[in-house]
Amino acid sequence: MAITFEVLEKDIAGRIGRLKAGERTVRTPLLLPVINPHLQPVSPAEMKAMGAEGIITNAYIFSRSGEYRDEALARGLHDLLGFDGLIMTDSGSFQLSVYGDIAITNLETLEFQKAIGSDIHVPLDIPTPPDADRQRASAELDVTMARLREAKEVFGPDAPLAGPVQGGIFEDLRVKAGREAGDLGFSFCPIGAVVPLMESYRYPDLVRVVMAAQRGIPRSSCIHLFGAGHPAMFSLAVAMGCDVFDSAAYALYAKDRRYLTAQGSYRLDELAEFPCACKVCRSHTVQEVRESDDTVRLLSLHNLAVSLAEISHVRQAITEGTLWELVDDRCRSHPQLLRGFRELLHFRQSLAREDRVTKHRFFYRGEESCARTEVVLYQDRLSRLPVSGNVLIAMDGITREGYDTVLFFKPPFGPYHPALRETFPIGQSEIPDWDKAMVRQGCRGIARIISSNPGCHFVVYTPPEWYDLVCHELPKTEVQC
Repeated sequence: MAITFEVLEKDIAGRIGRLKAGERTVRTPLLLPVINPHLQPVSPAEMKAMGAEGIITNAYIFSRSGEYRDEALARGLHDLLGFDGLIMTDSGSFQLSVYGDIAITNLETLEFQKAIGSDIHVPLDIPTPPDADRQRASAELDVTMARLREAKEVFGPDAPLAGPVQGGIFEDLRVKAGREAGDLGFSFCPIGAVVPLMESYRYPDLVRVVMAAQRGIPRSSCIHLFGAGHPAMFSLAVAMGCDVFDSAAYALYAKDRRYLTAQGSYRLDELAEFPCACKVCRSHTVQEVRESDDTVRLLSLHNLAVSLAEISHVRQAITEGTLWELVDDRCRSHPQLLRGFRELLHFRQSLAREDRVTKHRFFYRGEESCARTEVVLYQDRLSRLPVSGNVLIAMDGITREGYDTVLFFKPPFGPYHPALRETFPIGQSEIPDWDKAMVRQGCRGIARIISSNPGCHFVVYTPPEWYDLVCHELPKTEVQC
């Protein structure tokens, strides 16, 4: 049966959605923990009990396993793994990226995925590494797209197929790949070959790659970010429009004796106490986990619990309309994540087209808040604000006689009509003491309304401490204090 995706709620480009593959329906944003049948510190049944609605495993490993291949074919993955939720299978592309070659064809892996009862099948795409040149990226993308076309032709339009989006770090290739995947009818599109970017903390590059792919992929499609498993970056990825994540990070970090949090990770030997209330952290001391024979399992259980909790946190933020605040919080946990956040703000115009018009609140958290979509949307609407004749913009909040129109001012948004005092974002924004960044951005809002009303005469009254800045930002406007 075909894969379908329904968007229920939105914030920035993030969505709460309903993903249906065959008989199984799951909520997004969604984390798919990776299952290796030969190494399971946490069983699929335990994952289900912890709240995991889906998992991902590697079809290539099963196809080459003397222990599991025949059993998977006879019983199916759901029975074999003891998991009745959604199971996605990867094709072997990861092994291809590591070893350079694998002994399976595109159609062979898809036939095997179908035979073992996978809910989402992945064609054998070519994961182009970030350091590859354009010629290689383009040639490998051509192979990937040929395999996607082959998959559709052989298995039909209603098969539960994923359409991986490749193209290296070349944005135009990512746009092209996303658009062609959409044209082929793929409603589930993983963005691939990004793990090296995350492992090397190249979050600005990651943002550019994802936003490029997102421009090509139809917005009705579910977007999967392959290999993204650290909870600190879930909110950033969701804000870009990613809906599904998968990773073995919960186990890999545990194997390295590392303890995950939504703000980063700690080495177990560095911890004095557990800053968490999951089952493991409530029932064990740090010393007990360090000395346990089950250290890897205990850390895996904690790491997975934290990761699943962060996905829930992201969904709640979308519901509340506070995803920007969550992204801001999480991205300040590491300088490179903050660089990624700031890179995302360069896409504020396109994100504004995705964002909702009203929200519960706007918290100003520094200069980055000036570039949020709420500010973009408000200032775009300023051209429609009715003004006439002599117009007073009272930045100091004092009304004066002799003006046909009186507007007040709230940074970083700009001027507003008194009747809009209680509406979003003016009435629902919490602004601390003014700073240069917010006042400068608010002046851009003033400039917008002035340029939209050339027949009016504008006078801006400003508190004395902001007079020089306002004059600089509005050099052709009458400014008084």
